[in-house]
Amino acid sequence: MRRGVRGLSRSVLALAVGAGVLAGCSAPGEPADDGVVLADPYEDDTLNPLMGFAEDGMSKIFDGLVTHDARRRVRPALAAEVPQPSADGLTWSVRLRTGVTFHDGSAFGPEDVVATYRTLLDPAAASPLASSYRMLAQVRQTGPDTVEFRLRHRYAPFVRKLVLGIVPSERLTGGPLESSPLNTRPVGTGPYRLAEWRRGERLVLTAHERHWDGAPAIKRVTVLFVPDDNTRAQRMRRGDFDGTVLPPALAGTFARRDGMTVHGHDSADYRGVMLPQKHPVTGDLAIRRALNLAADREGMIKALLAGRGTPAHTPLPPALGEYADPGAVFRFDPDEAGRILDAGGWRAGPDGIRVKDGRQARFTLMYPADDSVRKALANAFASDAGRVGIKVDLAGLGWDAIEPRMDRDALLMGGGTPLDPDLVAYGLLHSSQAEDGFNNPGSYRDEIVDDALERGRTSLVPSERADAYRTMQRRLVENPPWVFLVFLEHTYVVRDGWSGYQPVVDPHVHGVLTWGPWWNLEKWRR
Repeated sequence: MRRGVRGLSRSVLALAVGAGVLAGCSAPGEPADDGVVLADPYEDDTLNPLMGFAEDGMSKIFDGLVTHDARRRVRPALAAEVPQPSADGLTWSVRLRTGVTFHDGSAFGPEDVVATYRTLLDPAAASPLASSYRMLAQVRQTGPDTVEFRLRHRYAPFVRKLVLGIVPSERLTGGPLESSPLNTRPVGTGPYRLAEWRRGERLVLTAHERHWDGAPAIKRVTVLFVPDDNTRAQRMRRGDFDGTVLPPALAGTFARRDGMTVHGHDSADYRGVMLPQKHPVTGDLAIRRALNLAADREGMIKALLAGRGTPAHTPLPPALGEYADPGAVFRFDPDEAGRILDAGGWRAGPDGIRVKDGRQARFTLMYPADDSVRKALANAFASDAGRVGIKVDLAGLGWDAIEPRMDRDALLMGGGTPLDPDLVAYGLLHSSQAEDGFNNPGSYRDEIVDDALERGRTSLVPSERADAYRTMQRRLVENPPWVFLVFLEHTYVVRDGWSGYQPVVDPHVHGVLTWGPWWNLEKWRR
């Protein structure tokens, strides 16, 4: 299962890697001469971009037509320049970079772009990304080095969708992508090629010496999969890694350690409680409003995240600038939450749990059992809810058990991207996306929100888009679908001695192979 934009399907391994996998690298405490060794808590199920790998770009293995710089501005990659829409916004013509080669030595050309996007749209391929490209009607070659995208409707952030990794046309042989060799033997044009992948253990990348933007100075990247946070921290102290991602409290223990630096990245990575609208308790507006006022977001950040985070009230992060409405917030007010519940007919029972029409204010909140941060947030949320008379039963489960229940049980979810508000909110909140996989699993429906989301994605005028998304956020405060809790600060520990680091605002999916401090690893030097 892919690392989706909701972040609900990253496979967490059950095996920590022994030090023996570092054979051929440096001794503990000494950096490797021929490359960098990094540790990641998660392992992707697939390295195929058409199956969702590096959906927000920044892949080490693939290039899209465009990429982003450290300030999230669109920059050309396999495109020769940043594409622009036609006057009506329905056509995007892309001139391609020439002289580019894939890892297998074959030449990149327009046929590869056409084949990649046509496969994405092919129902027989069953790409999990297909639903997020419904605006795309057609892609065709229009010249020896140009392709044209034709849209079904105006879609303002379409250029942001062109980060999709391009694969060789001859590797796309038809049929379901689930069985494609590209899943485990990827071939792209990116700065690194896959040299080795031992499932549950390690992944090794080597430099693509003929990369169009120059060969990377770091020739070898070894990624070790170590799911346990404490184990990664211990091995980082021992000198096994050049860098890793750690929860904020653990990362903080390295703050004064010689030879290592802790990097904190702002992110669009929200955590929040999805409340199913079909559930007789969480479907009640008074319950949802009260829970939003009862949640002590600042307290959670201070106590659980070592202060590294920002309160979240809607899914749009501050990083989205004018699109984020700073006034669309819930104050922490348990007393007001109680008054709302009283007015809504939820009266305290003899055991302290509120009751309405014979039904207790009680529901189940699921969270992935192997995610320590979500577990902690779930416990804190349940405690806050209990103080206003709402009983939350916690269930730490695996994803196979969680997914079939998302339409009826609440879930501690995560997701988000700093690239465009449509990429954050449309799939999450529009009624047309109800119960479409991880899109709008709670079946939230609101005509004002739907209208704002449609205006936001179809207008080509930035000020009109900003007004639409501010309208949406104000409505979410009036009719909340979730209890959004926090935007996480992602924390990393990196061994000193490298140049090239540039901070970025991370999306939800981050780490070693995409985003995080190593988003531009091909530009790093020792």
